[in-house]
Amino acid sequence: MRRRWVGAAGAVVAAGAVAAGVVGIGGTAAAQPQLPPVSPEDLVASVMTAQPGPFNGTVGIDNELGLPALPGAPQLGNGSQSARIWSGGDGKGRVALPSGEGEKTLVSDGTTRWAYDATERTATRSTGGAPEQKDPQSDPAGAATQMIGELRRTSQVAVDGTAEVAGRPAYQLVLTPQASERTLLREVRVAVDAEKRIPLQLTVLATGSATPALQVGFDDVTFGPQDPSLFTFTPPPGTTVKDAPAREGRPDDRQGPPPGSRTVGDGWDRVIVAQRPAQQPGQEQQRPEGAPDLNALGSPVSGPWGSGRLISTAVGTAIVTDDGRLAAGAVPEQVLTEALAR
Repeated sequence: MRRRWVGAAGAVVAAGAVAAGVVGIGGTAAAQPQLPPVSPEDLVASVMTAQPGPFNGTVGIDNELGLPALPGAPQLGNGSQSARIWSGGDGKGRVALPSGEGEKTLVSDGTTRWAYDATERTATRSTGGAPEQKDPQSDPAGAATQMIGELRRTSQVAVDGTAEVAGRPAYQLVLTPQASERTLLREVRVAVDAEKRIPLQLTVLATGSATPALQVGFDDVTFGPQDPSLFTFTPPPGTTVKDAPAREGRPDDRQGPPPGSRTVGDGWDRVIVAQRPAQQPGQEQQRPEGAPDLNALGSPVSGPWGSGRLISTAVGTAIVTDDGRLAAGAVPEQVLTEALAR
């Protein structure tokens, strides 16, 4: 439970940003290819219904959010990272995430999911779906598609030319928050594959900055059948195997906010509010080795909702309260305090 809270707290900071559009996919754009004109509405509709089939690719991540490294999610920390992904369709997937001295591997055969940590030699087993398909660190295409679906109703949407990304021609889809949205973000740019209509590249810009705050995306991608053995997993000898705890009422734990949390608002100024898991009597709240102490980050802040600490990045803000709550989003401090007061 202690590990889950610290990991979940960091994930909420990231998830609050993702839910509000803080996911960036980068890459090097070449000469603009000539493509048939397409309206913003038709391009968005094609992304939401795209079925690209099996594929594999290398994902590059360039993070300037200002977040510390988080247990189980090193790609959320500052700096450049990479990952390798395979998608077999029908819920089958594999993700290889380099992590320090080892590697974290996520595998799904469409029924059973495995998360294997080579450093700790542990494997966690759960049921249902492909591994973290909407997680930006493992599937940028899925993460960007989800983001478009959540933001399009509160955005001005346009098509701004074309680009070549990962060796493939793409349309440049731009989402800009409507004037009523209270957000730290200026715009989100998504490069959509002209043939397959899945997001290949997406760049997020914060207000007042010309440099992307976060870039994640395909450096290369290949579509076609994948080796079926990629989507099976057998724990290596000496591995400690455990089952992930069941989540009541959430057969697919990829949907919605993390357990024990709620969302306030929608669109660009959406806020996720999470509650620290109950502490067992006589136990001191601890955190995994190397995990940041969220209670020591940021600066003191207080209001009608209570007191805590304010953590700010270029595109997101979080408040960790003294009574164990955490609110996060791509929003100014005032939006968080209003969400906590509800």
